[in-house]
Amino acid sequence: MALHLLKLCVGAESIRDLEEWVEEQMALMRRLGRPEEQTHTTRMVPKRVEEIVDGGSLYWVIKGQISARQRLTDIRPFTDGEGIGRCHLVMEPVVIPVEPRPFRPFQGWRYLQPKDAPRDIGQHGGDLAEMPEEMRRELAGLGLL
Repeated sequence: MALHLLKLCVGAESIRDLEEWVEEQMALMRRLGRPEEQTHTTRMVPKRVEEIVDGGSLYWVIKGQISARQRLTDIRPFTDGEGIGRCHLVMEPVVIPVEPRPFRPFQGWRYLQPKDAPRDIGQHGGDLAEMPEEMRRELAGLGLL
């Protein structure tokens, strides 16, 4: 069973902000003639790489709530120019909204067990996918979602 990662999406105010950032990164990769893959650089390298890249996702916390995910395709450790070990989390450039769930701020990333991961909004059924993000965020904050 796949293992997931959880990370704060610093600077994003909404899922749309994250989607726009991903679109900008993909346009830059096209202009530079590089493969169209999205990477996020982090300092610590996960130890459970095989479990993560076997269908795991990076779940993004936006404004205090788990809000979206991107499927992880690879984890590439490297040493930067200053000799510090880091890694690239390589993701599909597709942002999938999930059922919002409050989550406190933290540093770095955390493992997220599949049983604890919020469902994709499309799996919920009903009108949740049609609801504006701000309304979903408010209702989740009130414990109504």
